[in-house]
Amino acid sequence: MIKVILFSLLLGITGLASAQTSSVDLSQYPAPVTFTNEQDHANMQQQLGIQVLRPGPSGNESAPNAANYEEAKANPCPDLPDILTTSKGQKVTSDEMWWKVRRPELVEALETEVYGKLPDDIPTVNWKVKITDREFVARTPVIAKQIIGHVDNSSYPMIDVNINMILVVPANVKGPVPVLMMFGRPSFPAPAQPSGEDMEVLNTSFKEMMIKNDSSLKSLFDKYPAYNPVTRLPGPNFFAPPTNGESPSTEQLLAAGWGYVTLDPSSIQADNHAGITRGIIGLINKGQPRSPADWGALRAWAWGAARALDYLETDTLVDSKKVGIEGVSRYGKAALVTMAFEPRFATALIGSSGKGGTTLHRRVFGEAVESLAGGENYWMAGNYMRYGAEKADFGRMDGCDLPVDSHDMLALCAPRPVFVSYGIPEKGDSKWLDQKGSYMAVVAAGVAYKLLGAKDLGVTNDYMKEEMPAFNTGMLDGDLAWRQHDGGHTDAPNMQYFIPWANRVLNYSKE
Repeated sequence: MIKVILFSLLLGITGLASAQTSSVDLSQYPAPVTFTNEQDHANMQQQLGIQVLRPGPSGNESAPNAANYEEAKANPCPDLPDILTTSKGQKVTSDEMWWKVRRPELVEALETEVYGKLPDDIPTVNWKVKITDREFVARTPVIAKQIIGHVDNSSYPMIDVNINMILVVPANVKGPVPVLMMFGRPSFPAPAQPSGEDMEVLNTSFKEMMIKNDSSLKSLFDKYPAYNPVTRLPGPNFFAPPTNGESPSTEQLLAAGWGYVTLDPSSIQADNHAGITRGIIGLINKGQPRSPADWGALRAWAWGAARALDYLETDTLVDSKKVGIEGVSRYGKAALVTMAFEPRFATALIGSSGKGGTTLHRRVFGEAVESLAGGENYWMAGNYMRYGAEKADFGRMDGCDLPVDSHDMLALCAPRPVFVSYGIPEKGDSKWLDQKGSYMAVVAAGVAYKLLGAKDLGVTNDYMKEEMPAFNTGMLDGDLAWRQHDGGHTDAPNMQYFIPWANRVLNYSKE
């Protein structure tokens, strides 16, 4: 059966300015630089004075430069920077000392060395609800909104940034609801469809339009007089089994009385080197290359999530004090960056985030610092490349030279609750991600949670001695939570555990 899709979404597109700027004299602005991946990488390497970068290890275990998977070789510098010791060597013993002295130090160091600083002159975002639709997701009635955030580009009309997200909230729950913001590709879950009468009007008009365009089609329609080219999509299945732990994460959230947002990271900043002179980073830099201290894509995505939260604070359907952030893989990294640097997010579900996420940078197991410095360095501040330098104006540096690590990022989240999720290598959550390196960071970060009166994993904070629990063993009694499920590169199997945990730590009940 031929199905003709008449409904389309205006996706937020990050790139060169649209035809709306055609009336502006663009000759007064510098033309945006267009880099290849190699050119962007070489440009940053030159700015930093790096002559030779060490290549990252191979994920192929039979390759000559295969990544290390021997635990005995994984910790060349086992002593992590102490979360509760200031740069002047003072022990942090109070909340006040944490908030006024130590936490600002960690923010400064993590911005400078790893993720980049937010520019001072980021323009405002104007949010507009483009479409509001009433739909059903499984058995749950919902209100779905497509929301576009236009970034003011009057300072550089050559680049448009239109942040695209979709908000879906259950319509059968009283009052504002908590929302989990998820990095991904937005789409309406189940667009409402025309009635039978309206469908007949559409088909009549559509047939006339097709025949007008191609008169030979009239004989076809005469041959099949009952055929309608525009057909209804399958509607909600009210006889479907109740939502359970095997259901899609979005269905589980809605059934539990939560809403969700799907936020398109590519509408904020492209996920490649070539896009670094476009998107929000390119807009701020007027299409020119980054400097070493500038923010990378992870920080840009996190900035976009914070701006999306700005909108949610104005929506009466949302409890903006109970908005969480979620992501898997590179978006798990972005979820951690969002949670660490934006204090308004109430909780986080960080899935399979690896290096640049919850895994310790200085660990040499699977993915390495050199992997990010030599490959996806556009995720990070340019300065991060220095830690992959074999020969440079400043000498040789590696992960052991980093003054901060991922346990510090988790500490910045304290005392707000964070759930760290992984799968198992046998199902596709590769050893490359170094699950144990993430567990060690969570264990080490517990000292900040306990200092601030929150509960950590409930183990000692000796990250070198604590053993990672077996998969499917939940450590969910505290504000820091860990669970390695028996699935692959996804956090979906842990959603059924995250929701009740989040309800408890956020004090939320659907009833």
